[in-house]
Amino acid sequence: MPLSYLELTIRLALSILLGGVIGLERETINKPAGFRTHILVCLGSTIVMLVSLFIFTEFKGLTNVDPGRIPAQVISGIGFLGAGTIIIEGANVKGLTTAASLWTVAAIGLAVGVGFYYGAILATFLILLTLITFNRLEAVLLKKQYLQPLKLIVEDQPGQLGKIGLCLGEMNISIRDVKIENIEEGKLLITLMIRKINSLEFEEMKQKFLQIDGIYDITTEAS
Repeated sequence: MPLSYLELTIRLALSILLGGVIGLERETINKPAGFRTHILVCLGSTIVMLVSLFIFTEFKGLTNVDPGRIPAQVISGIGFLGAGTIIIEGANVKGLTTAASLWTVAAIGLAVGVGFYYGAILATFLILLTLITFNRLEAVLLKKQYLQPLKLIVEDQPGQLGKIGLCLGEMNISIRDVKIENIEEGKLLITLMIRKINSLEFEEMKQKFLQIDGIYDITTEAS
């Protein structure tokens, strides 16, 4: 029996809601795939599942139709979209979590399309729990075990942070967080969170930084 218009509307609207909730979390932290992208992925997956169910209902008994064949291509095909969110910067890879969220949103869309509402809603809640709560937990653990502050006193002039970032990039060290404070007239205190370094790396870094005009001092917990 074909689905009623009301049931179709509920499924499509629910896919927009669930995809939008996850996309909103990605949007608030400025990820490449955000609110609208997640909605479209979830909505598109739901439509694919609904089309597959419609074909199965219309041609049942007339030909051999597998309702899972078309939706199965969504999960593999979403990889192309997810790949567009992944950015490689030296030894660092960014965007994997967003790519994974797109993949799971596609699965949620399929669940909504087939009418598995409880599973779709529960999965959305668990994904949000993972993205929000575990993200904070991961940040705390990383900051405690793998990161350390690097403090620089620099002249207050344009381009200083860019020079510092370029120097760190040459040493294959990425910046996880930045804090800038005014300490006195014409001077700034820049605090960077970087991966933990040994004393030799710090000495090499210090020599490079002190060659840059406008950088007066550099300290770290490793020094």
